[in-house]
Amino acid sequence: MEIKSVTLQTECIKKMRKFYVEKFGFPLLKEDKNSIQIVIGSSTLKFTSENIEGKPYYHFAFNIPANKFAEAKSWVRGKVSLNIEDGDDEAYFSDSHAHSLYFYDPAGNIVEFISRHAISKKEMEPFSIESVLNISEIGLIVDDAIDAGKRLMDIGIHERENEPLNPTSLHFMGDASKGIFILLTQPGRRWIFSDKLSAIYPLEIITTNNNTIIMNSDKQLEVYKTSNK
Repeated sequence: MEIKSVTLQTECIKKMRKFYVEKFGFPLLKEDKNSIQIVIGSSTLKFTSENIEGKPYYHFAFNIPANKFAEAKSWVRGKVSLNIEDGDDEAYFSDSHAHSLYFYDPAGNIVEFISRHAISKKEMEPFSIESVLNISEIGLIVDDAIDAGKRLMDIGIHERENEPLNPTSLHFMGDASKGIFILLTQPGRRWIFSDKLSAIYPLEIITTNNNTIIMNSDKQLEVYKTSNK
């Protein structure tokens, strides 16, 4: 599985355009008065302000080249303050040999740049917005993680270590060799490098084989497998 596109809600579409397009330089693919769609490497990310309730926020991550974490960190820090956890402004995950940094965008989303040293490609050019590879992770918050996990497995999206599903864990649903995951969990789990708890808000995920995962406005999960016909 790879992530083709993600659609998220925001109450501040103009600020998001200024942040992602003007400040960071992500290519603008489409826009209208209620939405923007930007290019994230081989993926696309859309923000929409239609039918907003409350102040939605999400956690998502972007893969960056294996050898560019320090350079990317300096580049990002020149644009926005990095989030801090236990006095550190970066994280190292020994199990996946990866470094991450985190920051907030204007909507309060927890944005992560992650360099997976063992599996992401290396790049010789200086780090720039064109170095971002794809959408690496997107949080999917559900009331019943076990049921949702089974529905994801039905369309070929499995837990990365084939661990059993349980309602209290953060499950990495996807292929570890690609470093692309749907982060499945239930409400109330704190996102690291933030003061925010996981919460259910509408979203849409389309994978590269055009399977579709939707959290609708009624907080009901919809999963659609692409027909082979």
